[in-house]
Amino acid sequence: MAAIDLNADMGEGYGAYDWGADDILLKYVSSANIACGFHAGDPHTMRKAVAGCLKYGVAIGAHPGLPDRLGFGRREMSITPEEAGDFVLYQTGALQAYVKAMGSRLQHVKLHGALYHMAAKDTQLAEAIVNAIHRLDPELLLYGLSGSEAQAAADKFGIRFIAEGFADRAYLPDGSLVPRHARGAVLESSADIVRQAYTLAVSGQFRTLCLHGDTLKASEHAREIVDYFQKNGITVQKTN
Repeated sequence: MAAIDLNADMGEGYGAYDWGADDILLKYVSSANIACGFHAGDPHTMRKAVAGCLKYGVAIGAHPGLPDRLGFGRREMSITPEEAGDFVLYQTGALQAYVKAMGSRLQHVKLHGALYHMAAKDTQLAEAIVNAIHRLDPELLLYGLSGSEAQAAADKFGIRFIAEGFADRAYLPDGSLVPRHARGAVLESSADIVRQAYTLAVSGQFRTLCLHGDTLKASEHAREIVDYFQKNGITVQKTN
């Protein structure tokens, strides 16, 4: 039976604003990427998200982004490699503190939004970010786009890289993601999302698949993906 990791972005509310269906998603996913306070999240949501992961046995990852709550971290910013490294170290270290305080261990880092895509194409930015991760904990995994500058940087610094596919994002013919501002960039139909998740899972190109926790009916999509996988010989499990 084949196996693949299913991850979701979580802990993306803050203050009085609750966002996403984390409690339901945690029943289906095998790893979580928890917002660390810049694009979303705050100390309380971080703690709750970590506790939820521990309750359901879900692997915990940091989801650091750009300091842009208004744009939800999905707008590119002009930053230096040094700033990028500092942003990631600051946020990942904060989440790591919660995980350690609860007696567990942070498994991975997955960059959020614009920072994810900036690091995929900018060598200096990617190397500064991966170097920061390595200095914090060389055993941390890095989730990212296959063939990207982030992967090259991970290879250079000795960080284990996990190639990621997207169950709920549309792809261009060259394998890149359709830009978020374009029509149809985010898949909405459960049938389309399940079909794409299965296609990506059996392609052999990816070790983990992402389902965005802030999309409409994310928990429903997660349940249908897991049900379809189980019926077709695919197990959802943590990265090993």
